[in-house]
Amino acid sequence: VKVLTFSKVDTTMADVPENAPEDCPGTQSELAGKASSCEGCPNQGVCASGLPRAPDPAIEEVRVRMSTVKHKILVLSGKGGVGKSTFTAHLAHGLASDEDRQVAVLDVDICGPSIPRVMGVEGEQVHQSGSGWSPIYVEDNLGVMSVGFLLSNPNDAVIWRGPKKNGLIKQFLRDVDWGDVDYLVVDTPPGTSDEHLSIVQYLSSTRVDGAVVITTPQEVALQDVRKEINFCRKVSLPVIGVVENMSGFVCPKCKNRSEIFPPTTGGGEKMAADMGVPFLGKLPLDPRIGKCCDEGKSFLTEVPDSPATLAYKTIIQKIIDCCDERDRQVQSDAAQDS
Repeated sequence: VKVLTFSKVDTTMADVPENAPEDCPGTQSELAGKASSCEGCPNQGVCASGLPRAPDPAIEEVRVRMSTVKHKILVLSGKGGVGKSTFTAHLAHGLASDEDRQVAVLDVDICGPSIPRVMGVEGEQVHQSGSGWSPIYVEDNLGVMSVGFLLSNPNDAVIWRGPKKNGLIKQFLRDVDWGDVDYLVVDTPPGTSDEHLSIVQYLSSTRVDGAVVITTPQEVALQDVRKEINFCRKVSLPVIGVVENMSGFVCPKCKNRSEIFPPTTGGGEKMAADMGVPFLGKLPLDPRIGKCCDEGKSFLTEVPDSPATLAYKTIIQKIIDCCDERDRQVQSDAAQDS
């Protein structure tokens, strides 16, 4: 067993030739042979020829590794700062509250990994053995993997283009030894770019339950979240539902509710109805959520009587029900095929 550090991670892509320039888009990319970085590359002619390209062998390797993971949930949002990592962490804590469940969190926010801090495992080291990379465990039944564990200093900037991000996400999916897991929750950065395309591509041969899309009530967030839902449709990723975070403020003292971010266009619930996707619920603001995240604690156990905790538990149960329904559908389809 050895400690894995950032400098030892192989971030090369399976579809990038060894003699390619640093910014090579990869032979599987639509830009292969056409991007500005391809100029002068000895492989440019072959890449631009349009000949059929073989599928990335990592997709099959990921399928084999993920065969022990029962449910896979992606947490997405087109907008930054809406609380994806906070929701991811508390979804994982809520799922892991049942000791019979094995839960894992994968943080693919390469440039802004906050999961280690939010889950109270910042500064831990990843170890590598013959079976792969070992996750960091928050509880006996809750494991975490993040690029944050590979940095020598949490303030170090990760300044990478798409191919290197792709390579690390591939390694996270292929090389981490999760063991038997009931729920894998994937925390993503905002947007619809490299990390999102990579995670969907590499999980394409596995059964992903779907995406939980996080928004806040104001239109400036909703307009980007609509793009995220359309992204899910284009890549055939099911949408489990929309969660409206920071939905009003409930005073811990008097319990009165105030709208901090007024839903000027109807908020997340109306957007979900307009786009034909489920709405899972609203999470109110509570300053103690931020405090718990900074301290690496679970808000659900620290403040069990908060309206936000009750809202979290209701939403988490809906996600569990959705995954169970997908299980029943898969079993039904298999029975009909046989």
